[in-house]
Amino acid sequence: MIQSVRLTKQFVRTLKKGKKEEFNAVDNVSFMANQGEILGVLGPNGAGKTTLLRMLGSLMEPTTGYVIIEDRDGNEITDKTSLKKHIGYLSENTKLYGRFTVREMLSIFGELYGFSNDEIEEKIDNTNNILNMSEFIDNRIEKLSTGQKQRTSIARCLLHDPDIYIFDEPTLGLDIISSKSIIDFMKQEKKRGKSVLYSTHYMEEAEFLCDRIIMINKGKIIAEGTPDELKDQTGTGDLRDTFFALIDGGEEDEF
Repeated sequence: MIQSVRLTKQFVRTLKKGKKEEFNAVDNVSFMANQGEILGVLGPNGAGKTTLLRMLGSLMEPTTGYVIIEDRDGNEITDKTSLKKHIGYLSENTKLYGRFTVREMLSIFGELYGFSNDEIEEKIDNTNNILNMSEFIDNRIEKLSTGQKQRTSIARCLLHDPDIYIFDEPTLGLDIISSKSIIDFMKQEKKRGKSVLYSTHYMEEAEFLCDRIIMINKGKIIAEGTPDELKDQTGTGDLRDTFFALIDGGEEDEF
């Protein structure tokens, strides 16, 4: 589980109109993610969601602050290599190896995790059953549909059976059937006691899927609670209206 997150500042430098600009992509963010919980991270484009998730996944070091991650026995994990074995990270920019079949790619990742051939075969079979990939598991990745590629990306995250999943826009651009497969997977992993952190632009999806939600805007957490708690606090009927109420009727940033 993610026992504690305290990210004070995360500076990002960009070029805008030929001039260097510096801003806080994440600013005074503090929360925890529990076992057996789906925690939604919601906010408009440029809110800092991806930067936050990359730091949680140990892909980026915070400028100041810390992330404490514990194993199943409650011991803090400090070794970077060991930490990666406890995390399954999926980004919308995740790249796959197009000329391999799905099975071949998963075998390669199994070897990288140090599993034996028998273990790899068993894990691929389990992953195949969970994500229903039988119809394309032996096809080359470059020939797959968008939804099949996304299931393949999640299969890569699932293979080593991590304790924590960090998903950045996992259903973006997918058809309803592919989206359902991924949503069902997240629900199943929650039941297995896993922590799932999940960023999305689809507010309706988050409303029925997430146990708790963090709403972030301009690098800051502006609200945290269950979907019902957030709606009650703002007197709104859905999470989209909740967000706009929280920013006090300001300009409606694009979700």
